Amino acid sequence: MLLTMEAKDEATRNAKEYVNEIYETVVKRNPHESEFHQAVLEILHSLVPILAKNPIYQKHSILERIVEPERIISFRVPWVDDQGKVQVNRGFRVQFNSAIGPYKGGLRFHPSVNASIIKFLGFEQIYKNALTGQPIGGGKGGSDFDPKGKSDMEIMRFTQSFMTELYRHIGPDIDVPAGDIGVGGREIGYLFGQYKRIRGGNEAGVLTGKGIGYGGSLARTEATGYGTVYFVQEMLQDKGIELEGSTVVVSGSGNVSIYAIEKVQQLGAQVVACSDSNGYIYDKNGINLDTVKRLKEVEGKRIKEYVEAHPHAEYVEGCTGIWSIPCDIALPCATQNEIDEEAAKQLVANGVKAVAEGANMPSTLEAVDVFLSNDVLFGPAKAANAGGVAVSALEMAQNSSRIAWSFEEVDAKLHDIMKNIYQQSVQAAEEYGYAGNLVIGANIAGFKKVADAMIVQGVI
Repeated sequence: MLLTMEAKDEATRNAKEYVNEIYETVVKRNPHESEFHQAVLEILHSLVPILAKNPIYQKHSILERIVEPERIISFRVPWVDDQGKVQVNRGFRVQFNSAIGPYKGGLRFHPSVNASIIKFLGFEQIYKNALTGQPIGGGKGGSDFDPKGKSDMEIMRFTQSFMTELYRHIGPDIDVPAGDIGVGGREIGYLFGQYKRIRGGNEAGVLTGKGIGYGGSLARTEATGYGTVYFVQEMLQDKGIELEGSTVVVSGSGNVSIYAIEKVQQLGAQVVACSDSNGYIYDKNGINLDTVKRLKEVEGKRIKEYVEAHPHAEYVEGCTGIWSIPCDIALPCATQNEIDEEAAKQLVANGVKAVAEGANMPSTLEAVDVFLSNDVLFGPAKAANAGGVAVSALEMAQNSSRIAWSFEEVDAKLHDIMKNIYQQSVQAAEEYGYAGNLVIGANIAGFKKVADAMIVQGVI
Protein backbone atom coordinates (compact mmCIF):
# COMPACT_ATOMS: atom_id res chain seq x y z
CA MET A 1 0.00 0.00 0.00
CA LEU A 2 1.49 3.35 -1.03
CA LEU A 3 2.06 5.91 1.70
CA THR A 4 0.57 9.37 1.32
CA MET A 5 2.97 12.32 1.30
CA GLU A 6 1.85 13.24 4.81
CA ALA A 7 2.52 9.71 6.05
CA LYS A 8 5.95 9.74 4.39
CA ASP A 9 6.81 13.00 6.10
CA GLU A 10 5.71 11.60 9.45
CA ALA A 11 7.75 8.44 8.90
CA THR A 12 10.81 10.52 8.04
CA ARG A 13 10.39 12.68 11.16
CA ASN A 14 10.11 9.55 13.32
CA ALA A 15 13.19 8.05 11.70
CA LYS A 16 15.18 11.24 12.32
CA GLU A 17 14.13 11.32 15.95
CA TYR A 18 15.08 7.65 16.32
CA VAL A 19 18.50 8.26 14.75
CA ASN A 20 19.16 11.31 16.95
CA GLU A 21 18.26 9.34 20.08
CA ILE A 22 20.66 6.56 19.12
CA TYR A 23 23.45 9.01 18.37
CA GLU A 24 22.97 10.82 21.69
CA THR A 25 23.19 7.48 23.48
CA VAL A 26 26.40 6.61 21.63
CA VAL A 27 28.01 9.92 22.64
CA LYS A 28 26.87 9.52 26.26
CA ARG A 29 28.16 5.96 26.49
CA ASN A 30 31.42 6.69 24.69
CA PRO A 31 32.63 10.12 25.83
CA HIS A 32 35.80 11.59 24.30
CA GLU A 33 35.70 9.15 21.34
CA SER A 34 35.42 11.76 18.60
CA GLU A 35 36.41 9.52 15.68
CA PHE A 36 33.81 6.93 16.68
CA HIS A 37 31.17 9.64 17.07
CA GLN A 38 31.98 10.96 13.58
CA ALA A 39 31.66 7.54 11.95
CA VAL A 40 28.38 6.79 13.72
CA LEU A 41 26.92 10.22 12.88
CA GLU A 42 27.75 9.91 9.18
CA ILE A 43 26.24 6.45 8.85
CA LEU A 44 23.14 6.90 11.03
CA HIS A 45 21.93 10.06 9.34
CA SER A 46 22.32 8.47 5.91
CA LEU A 47 20.05 5.61 7.04
CA VAL A 48 17.00 7.82 7.67
CA PRO A 49 15.43 7.02 4.25
CA ILE A 50 15.55 3.22 4.74
CA LEU A 51 14.42 3.48 8.37
CA ALA A 52 11.46 5.64 7.37
CA LYS A 53 10.41 3.19 4.67
CA ASN A 54 11.02 0.04 6.72
CA PRO A 55 9.85 0.37 10.35
CA ILE A 56 10.78 -3.28 10.93
CA TYR A 57 14.37 -2.17 11.62
CA GLN A 58 13.25 0.03 14.48
CA LYS A 59 10.88 -2.66 15.76
CA HIS A 60 13.85 -5.05 16.06
CA SER A 61 16.10 -2.38 17.63
CA ILE A 62 18.71 -2.83 14.91
CA LEU A 63 20.41 0.52 15.49
CA GLU A 64 20.62 0.00 19.24
CA ARG A 65 22.42 -3.27 18.59
CA ILE A 66 24.54 -2.38 15.59
CA VAL A 67 26.25 0.62 17.24
CA GLU A 68 27.33 -1.52 20.18
CA PRO A 69 30.29 -3.85 19.56
CA GLU A 70 29.66 -7.50 20.25
CA ARG A 71 32.99 -7.60 22.06
CA ILE A 72 35.85 -5.21 22.91
CA ILE A 73 39.19 -6.68 23.91
CA SER A 74 41.93 -4.52 25.43
CA PHE A 75 45.21 -5.95 26.67
CA ARG A 76 48.75 -5.19 27.79
CA VAL A 77 51.59 -5.90 25.36
CA PRO A 78 54.96 -6.10 27.17
CA TRP A 79 58.13 -6.56 25.11
CA VAL A 80 61.89 -6.05 25.42
CA ASP A 81 63.74 -3.57 23.21
CA ASP A 82 67.27 -3.98 21.86
CA GLN A 83 68.72 -2.23 24.91
CA GLY A 84 67.12 -4.80 27.19
CA LYS A 85 64.51 -2.38 28.52
CA VAL A 86 60.94 -3.55 29.02
CA GLN A 87 58.40 -1.58 26.99
CA VAL A 88 54.62 -1.75 27.42
CA ASN A 89 52.02 -0.97 24.76
CA ARG A 90 48.27 -1.38 24.56
CA GLY A 91 46.60 -3.88 22.27
CA PHE A 92 43.00 -3.75 21.03
CA ARG A 93 40.55 -5.91 19.11
CA VAL A 94 36.98 -4.79 18.54
CA GLN A 95 34.69 -7.54 17.27
CA PHE A 96 31.83 -5.37 16.10
CA ASN A 97 29.35 -7.49 14.17
CA SER A 98 29.29 -11.12 13.01
CA ALA A 99 25.82 -11.27 11.46
CA ILE A 100 27.06 -12.29 8.01
CA GLY A 101 30.33 -14.01 8.86
CA PRO A 102 33.44 -14.12 11.06
CA TYR A 103 34.81 -10.75 12.15
CA LYS A 104 37.19 -9.40 9.52
CA GLY A 105 39.36 -6.31 9.65
CA GLY A 106 42.94 -5.17 9.86
CA LEU A 107 45.41 -4.52 12.65
CA ARG A 108 46.87 -1.00 12.87
CA PHE A 109 50.19 -0.33 14.65
CA HIS A 110 50.53 3.44 15.11
CA PRO A 111 51.03 5.81 18.07
CA SER A 112 47.59 7.35 17.46
CA VAL A 113 45.74 4.08 18.03
CA ASN A 114 43.20 4.19 20.84
CA ALA A 115 39.75 2.76 21.54
CA SER A 116 37.98 5.50 19.57
CA ILE A 117 39.97 4.94 16.38
CA ILE A 118 39.66 1.16 16.54
CA LYS A 119 35.90 1.44 17.13
CA PHE A 120 35.40 3.88 14.26
CA LEU A 121 37.35 1.58 11.95
CA GLY A 122 35.46 -1.49 13.14
CA PHE A 123 32.09 0.21 12.73
CA GLU A 124 32.92 1.27 9.16
CA GLN A 125 34.18 -2.25 8.46
CA ILE A 126 30.73 -3.74 9.06
CA TYR A 127 29.24 -1.97 6.04
CA LYS A 128 32.34 -2.17 3.87
CA ASN A 129 32.55 -5.93 4.32
CA ALA A 130 28.84 -6.35 3.60
CA LEU A 131 29.22 -4.41 0.34
CA THR A 132 31.86 -6.86 -0.94
CA GLY A 133 29.26 -9.63 -1.12
CA GLN A 134 31.62 -11.90 0.83
CA PRO A 135 30.51 -13.68 4.04
CA ILE A 136 32.53 -11.55 6.48
CA GLY A 137 31.56 -9.51 9.52
CA GLY A 138 33.17 -6.34 10.86
CA GLY A 139 36.08 -6.00 13.25
CA LYS A 140 39.32 -4.08 13.74
CA GLY A 141 42.34 -4.09 16.01
CA GLY A 142 45.79 -2.77 16.65
CA SER A 143 48.17 -1.16 19.08
CA ASP A 144 49.76 2.21 19.91
CA PHE A 145 53.12 0.60 19.09
CA ASP A 146 55.15 2.56 16.52
CA PRO A 147 57.11 0.31 14.13
CA LYS A 148 59.05 3.27 12.72
CA GLY A 149 62.70 3.15 13.75
CA LYS A 150 62.37 -0.29 15.33
CA SER A 151 64.69 -3.14 14.41
CA ASP A 152 63.39 -6.39 12.96
CA MET A 153 64.09 -8.11 16.28
CA GLU A 154 62.12 -5.48 18.23
CA ILE A 155 59.19 -5.83 15.86
CA MET A 156 59.34 -9.61 16.15
CA ARG A 157 59.35 -9.48 19.94
CA PHE A 158 56.46 -7.02 19.99
CA THR A 159 54.30 -8.94 17.50
CA GLN A 160 54.93 -12.22 19.31
CA SER A 161 53.80 -10.65 22.59
CA PHE A 162 50.78 -9.12 20.85
CA MET A 163 49.73 -12.47 19.37
CA THR A 164 50.28 -14.28 22.67
CA GLU A 165 47.15 -12.51 23.90
CA LEU A 166 45.26 -12.05 20.63
CA TYR A 167 45.33 -15.76 19.69
CA ARG A 168 42.68 -16.50 22.34
CA HIS A 169 40.13 -14.42 20.46
CA ILE A 170 40.69 -15.26 16.77
CA GLY A 171 40.37 -18.19 14.39
CA PRO A 172 39.46 -18.94 10.74
CA ASP A 173 35.75 -19.14 11.62
CA ILE A 174 35.78 -16.60 14.48
CA ASP A 175 37.86 -13.53 13.67
CA VAL A 176 40.38 -13.09 10.85
CA PRO A 177 42.71 -10.08 11.21
CA ALA A 178 44.83 -8.62 8.41
CA GLY A 179 47.23 -5.72 7.97
CA ASP A 180 46.60 -1.98 8.08
CA ILE A 181 48.80 1.06 8.76
CA GLY A 182 52.09 -0.16 10.27
CA VAL A 183 51.28 -3.82 9.65
CA GLY A 184 52.67 -5.21 6.41
CA GLY A 185 54.07 -8.52 5.25
CA ARG A 186 56.85 -8.60 7.86
CA GLU A 187 54.47 -8.08 10.77
CA ILE A 188 51.88 -10.54 9.43
CA GLY A 189 54.64 -13.14 9.08
CA TYR A 190 55.72 -12.77 12.70
CA LEU A 191 52.11 -12.78 13.90
CA PHE A 192 51.30 -15.91 11.93
CA GLY A 193 54.43 -17.70 13.14
CA GLN A 194 53.56 -17.02 16.77
CA TYR A 195 49.95 -18.14 16.26
CA LYS A 196 51.16 -21.43 14.75
CA ARG A 197 53.62 -21.90 17.59
CA ILE A 198 50.93 -21.46 20.24
CA ARG A 199 48.19 -23.41 18.47
CA GLY A 200 50.43 -26.23 17.30
CA GLY A 201 48.85 -26.38 13.85
CA ASN A 202 48.73 -24.59 10.52
CA GLU A 203 45.42 -22.72 10.38
CA ALA A 204 46.24 -20.69 7.28
CA GLY A 205 42.91 -18.86 7.27
CA VAL A 206 43.44 -17.15 10.63
CA LEU A 207 45.24 -14.17 9.08
CA THR A 208 45.18 -12.61 5.63
CA GLY A 209 47.84 -10.60 3.88
CA LYS A 210 50.24 -13.51 4.31
CA GLY A 211 53.25 -14.10 2.09
CA ILE A 212 52.64 -16.03 -1.13
CA GLY A 213 54.84 -18.88 0.07
CA TYR A 214 52.69 -19.69 3.10
CA GLY A 215 49.07 -19.21 2.10
CA GLY A 216 48.84 -15.64 0.86
CA SER A 217 46.93 -14.57 -2.22
CA LEU A 218 48.35 -13.03 -5.33
CA ALA A 219 47.04 -9.47 -5.88
CA ARG A 220 46.37 -8.93 -2.15
CA THR A 221 49.17 -6.38 -1.90
CA GLU A 222 47.75 -4.41 -4.78
CA ALA A 223 44.07 -4.90 -3.96
CA THR A 224 43.11 -1.77 -2.00
CA GLY A 225 44.87 0.63 -4.35
CA TYR A 226 43.76 -1.16 -7.51
CA GLY A 227 40.20 -1.47 -6.20
CA THR A 228 39.99 2.25 -5.45
CA VAL A 229 40.95 3.04 -9.04
CA TYR A 230 38.50 0.47 -10.42
CA PHE A 231 35.78 2.24 -8.42
CA VAL A 232 36.85 5.60 -9.86
CA GLN A 233 36.64 4.08 -13.34
CA GLU A 234 33.03 3.10 -12.73
CA MET A 235 32.10 6.57 -11.46
CA LEU A 236 33.72 8.27 -14.43
CA GLN A 237 32.37 5.89 -17.07
CA ASP A 238 28.84 6.43 -15.76
CA LYS A 239 29.25 10.13 -16.56
CA GLY A 240 31.04 9.63 -19.86
CA ILE A 241 34.38 10.88 -18.49
CA GLU A 242 37.69 9.24 -19.44
CA LEU A 243 40.30 8.40 -16.81
CA GLU A 244 42.99 8.32 -19.48
CA GLY A 245 44.72 11.69 -19.75
CA SER A 246 43.51 12.90 -16.36
CA THR A 247 45.71 14.60 -13.76
CA VAL A 248 45.62 12.83 -10.40
CA VAL A 249 46.80 13.69 -6.88
CA VAL A 250 47.29 10.79 -4.46
CA SER A 251 48.04 11.43 -0.79
CA GLY A 252 50.22 9.03 1.15
CA SER A 253 53.01 6.79 -0.08
CA GLY A 254 52.20 3.54 1.67
CA ASN A 255 50.73 0.37 0.23
CA VAL A 256 47.35 1.81 -0.81
CA SER A 257 48.88 4.91 -2.36
CA ILE A 258 51.60 3.07 -4.25
CA TYR A 259 49.24 0.66 -5.94
CA ALA A 260 46.63 3.31 -6.63
CA ILE A 261 49.38 5.24 -8.41
CA GLU A 262 50.44 2.09 -10.27
CA LYS A 263 46.94 1.35 -11.57
CA VAL A 264 46.26 5.00 -12.47
CA GLN A 265 49.44 5.07 -14.53
CA GLN A 266 48.61 1.76 -16.20
CA LEU A 267 45.27 3.24 -17.27
CA GLY A 268 46.91 6.25 -18.89
CA ALA A 269 46.46 9.02 -16.32
CA GLN A 270 49.22 11.10 -14.73
CA VAL A 271 49.85 11.26 -10.97
CA VAL A 272 51.64 14.50 -10.11
CA ALA A 273 51.84 14.36 -6.29
CA CYS A 274 52.05 12.05 -3.28
CA SER A 275 53.04 12.49 0.35
CA ASP A 276 54.04 11.05 3.70
CA SER A 277 53.48 12.29 7.25
CA ASN A 278 56.19 14.96 6.89
CA GLY A 279 55.29 16.57 3.56
CA TYR A 280 54.51 16.07 -0.11
CA ILE A 281 56.26 16.00 -3.47
CA TYR A 282 55.00 17.60 -6.65
CA ASP A 283 56.38 16.36 -9.97
CA LYS A 284 54.82 18.10 -12.95
CA ASN A 285 56.29 15.41 -15.24
CA GLY A 286 54.47 12.69 -13.35
CA ILE A 287 55.54 10.74 -10.27
CA ASN A 288 58.25 8.15 -10.90
CA LEU A 289 56.75 5.16 -9.12
CA ASP A 290 59.97 3.14 -9.19
CA THR A 291 61.63 5.81 -7.07
CA VAL A 292 58.71 5.94 -4.62
CA LYS A 293 58.72 2.14 -4.29
CA ARG A 294 62.48 2.11 -3.69
CA LEU A 295 62.26 4.79 -1.01
CA LYS A 296 59.24 3.38 0.79
CA GLU A 297 59.24 -0.38 0.23
CA VAL A 298 62.98 -1.07 0.12
CA GLU A 299 64.89 1.66 1.93
CA GLY A 300 62.25 2.90 4.39
CA LYS A 301 63.11 6.55 3.74
CA ARG A 302 61.05 9.74 3.77
CA ILE A 303 59.37 11.00 0.60
CA LYS A 304 61.53 14.16 0.58
CA GLU A 305 64.42 11.98 -0.68
CA TYR A 306 62.53 11.78 -4.00
CA VAL A 307 63.90 15.16 -5.10
CA GLU A 308 67.49 13.87 -4.90
CA ALA A 309 66.74 11.49 -7.75
CA HIS A 310 64.44 13.96 -9.52
CA PRO A 311 65.75 17.50 -8.89
CA HIS A 312 63.06 19.07 -11.07
CA ALA A 313 60.43 17.93 -8.54
CA GLU A 314 59.41 20.02 -5.52
CA TYR A 315 59.17 18.94 -1.89
CA VAL A 316 56.93 20.88 0.51
CA GLU A 317 56.89 20.43 4.28
CA GLY A 318 53.46 19.64 5.72
CA CYS A 319 50.74 17.52 4.16
CA THR A 320 47.67 19.69 3.80
CA GLY A 321 49.00 21.74 0.89
CA ILE A 322 48.84 18.73 -1.41
CA TRP A 323 45.13 19.46 -1.97
CA SER A 324 45.93 22.89 -3.40
CA ILE A 325 47.47 21.24 -6.46
CA PRO A 326 45.06 21.42 -9.42
CA CYS A 327 43.85 17.97 -10.48
CA ASP A 328 40.98 16.17 -12.16
CA ILE A 329 40.90 13.34 -9.62
CA ALA A 330 41.88 13.31 -5.93
CA LEU A 331 42.61 10.06 -4.13
CA PRO A 332 43.13 10.58 -0.38
CA CYS A 333 44.98 7.43 0.65
CA ALA A 334 46.83 8.51 3.82
CA THR A 335 44.74 8.71 7.00
CA GLN A 336 41.47 9.85 8.57
CA ASN A 337 40.30 13.48 8.29
CA GLU A 338 43.11 14.60 5.99
CA ILE A 339 40.70 16.59 3.78
CA ASP A 340 38.84 19.24 5.76
CA GLU A 341 36.25 21.74 4.51
CA GLU A 342 38.89 24.26 3.41
CA ALA A 343 40.85 21.65 1.45
CA ALA A 344 37.65 20.41 -0.17
CA LYS A 345 36.74 23.93 -1.27
CA GLN A 346 40.24 24.34 -2.75
CA LEU A 347 39.85 21.12 -4.73
CA VAL A 348 36.46 22.27 -6.04
CA ALA A 349 37.84 25.69 -6.97
CA ASN A 350 40.60 23.97 -8.94
CA GLY A 351 38.07 21.93 -10.92
CA VAL A 352 38.31 18.46 -9.38
CA LYS A 353 35.86 16.06 -11.07
CA ALA A 354 36.07 13.05 -8.77
CA VAL A 355 37.27 12.14 -5.28
CA ALA A 356 37.58 8.56 -4.07
CA GLU A 357 38.70 7.60 -0.57
CA GLY A 358 41.52 5.06 -0.50
CA ALA A 359 42.06 5.63 3.22
CA ASN A 360 39.43 5.16 5.93
CA MET A 361 37.33 8.30 6.53
CA PRO A 362 39.94 10.71 5.07
CA SER A 363 37.32 13.42 4.45
CA THR A 364 35.56 15.26 7.26
CA LEU A 365 31.77 15.43 7.20
CA GLU A 366 32.02 19.09 6.17
CA ALA A 367 34.35 18.19 3.30
CA VAL A 368 31.96 15.52 2.05
CA ASP A 369 29.14 18.07 2.06
CA VAL A 370 31.30 20.39 -0.06
CA PHE A 371 31.93 17.69 -2.65
CA LEU A 372 28.31 16.57 -2.86
CA SER A 373 26.88 20.11 -3.00
CA ASN A 374 29.23 20.93 -5.89
CA ASP A 375 28.37 17.80 -7.90
CA VAL A 376 31.83 16.28 -7.51
CA LEU A 377 31.73 12.52 -8.01
CA PHE A 378 32.49 11.14 -4.55
CA GLY A 379 33.41 7.55 -3.68
CA PRO A 380 33.17 6.99 0.12
CA ALA A 381 35.79 4.83 1.78
CA LYS A 382 33.56 1.91 2.68
CA ALA A 383 32.81 1.47 -1.03
CA ALA A 384 35.93 2.76 -2.79
CA ASN A 385 38.57 1.06 -0.65
CA ALA A 386 36.77 -2.23 -0.07
CA GLY A 387 39.05 -4.03 -2.53
CA GLY A 388 41.58 -4.91 0.15
CA VAL A 389 39.17 -6.73 2.42
CA ALA A 390 37.46 -8.27 -0.62
CA VAL A 391 40.70 -9.95 -1.70
CA SER A 392 41.36 -10.89 1.93
CA ALA A 393 38.08 -12.81 1.78
CA LEU A 394 39.27 -14.40 -1.46
CA GLU A 395 42.47 -15.38 0.37
CA MET A 396 40.34 -17.02 3.05
CA ALA A 397 38.47 -18.94 0.34
CA GLN A 398 41.72 -20.16 -1.19
CA ASN A 399 43.00 -21.22 2.25
CA SER A 400 39.80 -23.14 2.99
CA SER A 401 39.96 -25.05 -0.30
CA ARG A 402 43.76 -25.35 -0.31
CA ILE A 403 44.12 -23.92 -3.79
CA ALA A 404 45.82 -20.84 -5.24
CA TRP A 405 44.41 -18.64 -7.99
CA SER A 406 46.57 -16.76 -10.48
CA PHE A 407 47.09 -13.00 -10.23
CA GLU A 408 44.85 -12.53 -13.26
CA GLU A 409 42.04 -14.60 -11.70
CA VAL A 410 42.13 -12.64 -8.44
CA ASP A 411 42.40 -9.29 -10.21
CA ALA A 412 39.40 -10.14 -12.40
CA LYS A 413 37.36 -11.11 -9.33
CA LEU A 414 38.44 -7.86 -7.63
CA HIS A 415 37.36 -5.83 -10.67
CA ASP A 416 33.95 -7.52 -10.67
CA ILE A 417 33.51 -6.95 -6.93
CA MET A 418 34.27 -3.22 -7.26
CA LYS A 419 31.79 -2.94 -10.15
CA ASN A 420 29.15 -4.67 -8.02
CA ILE A 421 29.83 -2.37 -5.06
CA TYR A 422 29.40 0.65 -7.31
CA GLN A 423 26.16 -0.68 -8.77
CA GLN A 424 24.76 -1.58 -5.32
CA SER A 425 25.52 1.94 -4.09
CA VAL A 426 23.97 3.59 -7.16
CA GLN A 427 20.83 1.45 -7.00
CA ALA A 428 20.28 1.97 -3.27
CA ALA A 429 20.72 5.74 -3.64
CA GLU A 430 18.19 5.81 -6.46
CA GLU A 431 15.70 3.57 -4.65
CA TYR A 432 15.59 5.83 -1.63
CA GLY A 433 15.47 9.14 -3.49
CA TYR A 434 19.11 10.22 -3.38
CA ALA A 435 20.32 9.47 -6.90
CA GLY A 436 24.02 10.15 -7.30
CA ASN A 437 24.76 10.24 -3.58
CA LEU A 438 27.05 7.24 -3.11
CA VAL A 439 27.55 7.99 0.58
CA ILE A 440 23.89 7.32 1.30
CA GLY A 441 23.74 4.55 -1.29
CA ALA A 442 26.72 2.63 0.10
CA ASN A 443 25.58 3.00 3.70
CA ILE A 444 22.05 1.82 2.93
CA ALA A 445 23.18 -1.11 0.77
CA GLY A 446 25.63 -2.34 3.42
CA PHE A 447 23.23 -1.75 6.31
CA LYS A 448 20.34 -3.60 4.69
CA LYS A 449 22.34 -6.78 4.23
CA VAL A 450 23.56 -6.80 7.84
CA ALA A 451 20.26 -5.68 9.37
CA ASP A 452 18.26 -8.34 7.51
CA ALA A 453 20.67 -11.02 8.76
CA MET A 454 20.39 -9.72 12.33
CA ILE A 455 16.58 -9.91 12.21
CA VAL A 456 16.41 -13.53 11.05
CA GLN A 457 19.04 -14.61 13.62
CA GLY A 458 17.06 -13.24 16.57
CA VAL A 459 18.16 -11.07 19.48
CA ILE A 460 21.76 -12.13 20.08
